[in-house]
Amino acid sequence: MEEVKVMGITDGELAFVLSGDIDLGNAEQFYQTVVEAYNANPANVCFDCENLNFIDSTTLGTFVKILKTVKADGRKMKLVRLQPKIKKLFLICSLDSIMELA
Repeated sequence: MEEVKVMGITDGELAFVLSGDIDLGNAEQFYQTVVEAYNANPANVCFDCENLNFIDSTTLGTFVKILKTVKADGRKMKLVRLQPKIKKLFLICSLDSIMELA
């Protein structure tokens, strides 16, 4: 999936670089890619979102599903370098209260 690049373990975190659009059409594939990488390398998860252009409500739900998986193992998840328009969606939905946004 070209929208998700698994970078592996960086600074003790499982790092992903997101780009383009993640929406209803590819959210399930996004989820599967992340969960497979996480199951192979359980660690705190970091998404670099600098080149992520668009997400929809399905994607927000997918991030919550990923967070539940990570938290069940006592790990953390964060999203960094969010574009303002995307960060606003997380804030409107109060998701900043359950996951770290930087």
